[in-house]
Amino acid sequence: MINLTETENKALAELLFPNITETPEQCGQKFPKRDLKEGARVTRYAPSPTGFMHIGNLFSAFISERVAHTTGGVFYVRIEDTDKKREVEGGVSGILRDLAAFGCTVDEGVISENEEKGAYGPYRQSNRKEIYHIFAKSLVEKGFAYPCFCSAETLDEVRKAQEAEKKTTGYYGEYAHCRKLSLDEIKAGISEGRPYVLRLRSPGKEDGKVYFDDVIKGKIEMPENTQDIVLLKTDGIPTYHFAHAVDDHLMGTTHVVRGDEWIASAPIHLQLFRLLGFKAPKYAHIAPLMKEENGGKRKLSKRKDPEAAVSFYFEQGYPSDSVREYLLTLANSNYEEWHKVNKTASQDDFPFNLKKMSSSGALFDLVKFDDVSKNVISAFSADKIYQSIADWAQRHSPDFYKTFTANPEFSKHIFTIDRSGKNPRKDIAKWSEVPEYTSYFFAKPDTLDMPENISAEDIKAVICEYANVYNENDDKDAWFGGMKSICPKLGFCENVKEYKQSPEAFKGHVGDVSTVIRVAVTGRRNTPDLYEIMKLLGGEEVVSRLKAAAEKLS
Repeated sequence: MINLTETENKALAELLFPNITETPEQCGQKFPKRDLKEGARVTRYAPSPTGFMHIGNLFSAFISERVAHTTGGVFYVRIEDTDKKREVEGGVSGILRDLAAFGCTVDEGVISENEEKGAYGPYRQSNRKEIYHIFAKSLVEKGFAYPCFCSAETLDEVRKAQEAEKKTTGYYGEYAHCRKLSLDEIKAGISEGRPYVLRLRSPGKEDGKVYFDDVIKGKIEMPENTQDIVLLKTDGIPTYHFAHAVDDHLMGTTHVVRGDEWIASAPIHLQLFRLLGFKAPKYAHIAPLMKEENGGKRKLSKRKDPEAAVSFYFEQGYPSDSVREYLLTLANSNYEEWHKVNKTASQDDFPFNLKKMSSSGALFDLVKFDDVSKNVISAFSADKIYQSIADWAQRHSPDFYKTFTANPEFSKHIFTIDRSGKNPRKDIAKWSEVPEYTSYFFAKPDTLDMPENISAEDIKAVICEYANVYNENDDKDAWFGGMKSICPKLGFCENVKEYKQSPEAFKGHVGDVSTVIRVAVTGRRNTPDLYEIMKLLGGEEVVSRLKAAAEKLS
């Protein structure tokens, strides 16, 4: 292997980067150390705008945001847009919209398609090319990087040879052909116009080990990196490995929260930080969200599971508060207990702790999530519910939007029924359920789900008799008294306890009468408080529905 001299390395650096005159030290002075209180953490969300946001991406961003904001730190967004071929139109806007929708407040970085804020930018990697070249040049000067002219065909041949020899595949050691080039050979390749990438000259040893303390998973031991990875592609654009090391250092990132699929890359990243002379951030590797299937568990899948896409939660109309609540329960198992004790506290008050995250992957259960969302919605005011439903319906159900917003006060009143006191009604998990849930408030029921234990003849008799005694001005006691008053005449028992003592003596009891009236008015056996429903509908509408039900039974 030919190792270039210090003088040759400096000459090579000037040959590769003739326009770079700034040193890493000079560059670093433009990004001063952040003035934050002790213990404050700086985290980032650094997506590529190449497609829709996965719930796992949101989970990672959410955790990063919590780590920063619960310590009085900074949460910033950096856009890793070096892969222009895969970038989708509006990708950045979509990412920022999703973060904002679920309460991930961005303190710094990219804040719109064309705008950013903060003193540590540019925050788009596509605008930081010169910065990367400054540090790449320094690696060449130190002998830690070199140009590689190997074609795709050559690399493929190397891989096949390694596979035949049952060796680790990759560009390293004896297989790293361009490591051996002299300065004159490199100059010749460049003068001939041969395309090249810039590779790391890894100092790693085959028997070497790297150790690091993962905030979530604890102490990890791995083989040292020996691969001469690509630092800059043929167009001078950096790879993720190189760019993220430079960016996280200059932007003062203290903690990197990312999926545990990146653990395999940790030796590369730690090596790069060391060779660049940087202090590495703390890594927190999150296990993927899991889903139960056939008695086992698997990763939540973009292909198989609609709930994997963040767009699913918008379309279904889950409140952002519900999503955050559930993510907190997945992130820290003690959150539910904390919330029981601190019922009126904000989610932001919860002392989130990375060390309390599961190292094996939390189970994402839509049934459990629905229960969580029902609890969250039950604490909403009628005004908040109304506005949330209206916002959802305007985008996803235009016809219902017109119906629902035609009389705002009427619609708001719906969500006051059985939703006060210590045990508010918990039967709505998402706004897409509301059109069906509220349908009987806006139109007479099409079908009547009458109880099977009462004959059609008796059902009709109950409806007709009740129509004669119904008075819209009755208070609740008088209203229920009206139902009881028709029982003896029709063969029903006024008292449930009495009925249970000798059920054979009656056709049913006052509860059955109430059910018949409920179905006649709403079409359903199970609804919120019937008295309140009838008060909201008004006497004229109630009588009209009673008559319509009787006619259907004729």
